[in-house]
Amino acid sequence: MYKYIFLFSLSFVWVVFAMIQDFKTTEIANWLTFSLIAFVLAYRAFYSVVIRNVEFFLFGLGGVLLFALFGYLFYYSKFFGGGDAKLLYGIGGIFPYTNLGDYIKFGLGFIFVLFFVGMIYTLIYTIFLVLKRKKEFGREFSKMFLENKNWFYLVFFIFLIIEIILLSKGFGFSSLSFFVLILIPFLYIYVKSVEKACMVNFVKPENLIEGDWLEREVKVNGKVIKKSVHGLSIEEIKILRKAGKKVLIKQGVPFTPAFLIAIILAGIYFFVL
Repeated sequence: MYKYIFLFSLSFVWVVFAMIQDFKTTEIANWLTFSLIAFVLAYRAFYSVVIRNVEFFLFGLGGVLLFALFGYLFYYSKFFGGGDAKLLYGIGGIFPYTNLGDYIKFGLGFIFVLFFVGMIYTLIYTIFLVLKRKKEFGREFSKMFLENKNWFYLVFFIFLIIEIILLSKGFGFSSLSFFVLILIPFLYIYVKSVEKACMVNFVKPENLIEGDWLEREVKVNGKVIKKSVHGLSIEEIKILRKAGKKVLIKQGVPFTPAFLIAIILAGIYFFVL
């Protein structure tokens, strides 16, 4: 078990540094994320040689590949920025896999914990943003609710029908579960309203960094810089700086604290409970 304590400790230290960098610069450097992958796999390879069992390395490599798949999925779904996705790769190699079933147990288990923690953290973080821009948020929330109220009522009706059917069959959600499901469309409107009212700002060209997300396409000297999941490229930033043009940038929530909490919870589960 000591070999896994080392891997968890390694990821803990790397995530702490990633979190510091995330808050200071709003990005996580490639050298940090890729070095975590390198150290995790190098340690597993070295330990496999010592114990003469290649499975320890192969299972770790499989974990990295599985979490890389998750990372790509979350990145292209715009749940994660590039740094968050790459940070996930290395974390995938730290779990005590011993069979294929462990990939489902530990892989999906950690992702569930990460998103559950991330949801709570994001709500707390965005509350402070809302308090700073109450009027803007209020206008945007009212607008979003009116635009989506029919969907809101439809989801409520569907969940209510499902609850009635399950109760008639002897099954049923708890009141808390039903309440949480009803909150989903409300939370969607809340998050979208926070994005529009509190997380979109004009940024001077000299303050732009690679990967910044455009809120809308920009026309510069007859050229069009379009929105992209990859964010602004170095070449596009040079064009904007040359033109001296401010652009609307959508800023994301620094998600690394959720990684840190999720790793701590996973460590408590494996080594304490």
